[in-house]
Amino acid sequence: MLEVSGIGKTFHAGTPNEVFALRDVSFNLLEGSFLIIIGTNGSGKSTLLNAVAGTFPLDRGTVSLSGHDMTKWPEHRRAKLIGRVFQNPYSGTAPNMTIAENLAMAARRGLHRGLAWAIPRTLRSELRDRVRTLNMGLEDRLDNDIGTLSGGQRQALTLLMASWLKPDLLLLDEHTAALDPKSADQVIRLTHEIIKRDKLTTLMVTHSMQQAVRLGDRLIMMHRGSILHDIQGAEKARARPEDLLQRFEDVRRREQLDAPVAEMLRNTYV
Repeated sequence: MLEVSGIGKTFHAGTPNEVFALRDVSFNLLEGSFLIIIGTNGSGKSTLLNAVAGTFPLDRGTVSLSGHDMTKWPEHRRAKLIGRVFQNPYSGTAPNMTIAENLAMAARRGLHRGLAWAIPRTLRSELRDRVRTLNMGLEDRLDNDIGTLSGGQRQALTLLMASWLKPDLLLLDEHTAALDPKSADQVIRLTHEIIKRDKLTTLMVTHSMQQAVRLGDRLIMMHRGSILHDIQGAEKARARPEDLLQRFEDVRRREQLDAPVAEMLRNTYV
């Protein structure tokens, strides 16, 4: 289980550039759950994933995973429990290493690395079998540098690497946003298949309302660093893209109404 309790983060505190990125965010995620996170730019979506991954220290609150209080753990220590796929298809892999070498590193994450032959025959056979499940023909190109692949191919392999050891938590940070529509559909299909097959506990950030309603069993909408809506169960199953868009529109209208009120109050008490 992932437990996020009262976490807060302010960047550039006490300066004109102060940003309240996370404001007392709390939620629990049961093992095997698939949570989608949506929100406008600057709402705190990716900041929340970074907070869970340990990219920066929190100002307050705690983060626990599988019974481990990770709040003070550095990012590299959390990586033993967490798999992650970034928005940029060229993050998370070593471009000058081959497909096989990249996958071999993922297969040995957290294990002792001695001076044995880099890719034993048995491991190479496993690599080929797993890559074949992507249905991209890459099982016959294991010795190609991963940097020579298309964005969609590379992102599919990055997803395979992140989920290779069935991590306690999988983080997906808009991992199809930089892809063309066809490649994005391929990667989303693979995402659904891998998460369902391995029953992976997952947090996924997306801007796509179609993905938000099609995937996952729970949906969180963030705004200004806080959780605005938490949609799950039957309500999540019934959700449609237009429903989510209406919620965004409601927020926009409310803020437009609030701005004149705030200005009136400022003028009254100056």
